[in-house]
Amino acid sequence: MSADGTWKITVQTPMGVQISTVELVTDGNTLTGTQSGNGESTAIYEGSVEGDTATWKVDITRPLPLSVTFTATVDGDSISGTAKAGMFPKSTFAGSRA
Repeated sequence: MSADGTWKITVQTPMGVQISTVELVTDGNTLTGTQSGNGESTAIYEGSVEGDTATWKVDITRPLPLSVTFTATVDGDSISGTAKAGMFPKSTFAGSRA
């Protein structure tokens, strides 16, 4: 299943719900793109795809400066998984193609 496209995701974090727009682009097993939310936009790095699983990292500054690692499963027009931000426990997220 292709991860390519624009996704609207909602992350359930310890600091409340965070909503992001994620634009994913695959090239073989490499994943790139951007993630926007909470007034900032950042490039995705260390992204990869294998089957229906995608992983990527982003650096955020709001509400705290953190590096966040996303692990997602793509199922048609749905995406879900976990986000691990710094020392915080994993948070779940879900979304759909925009």
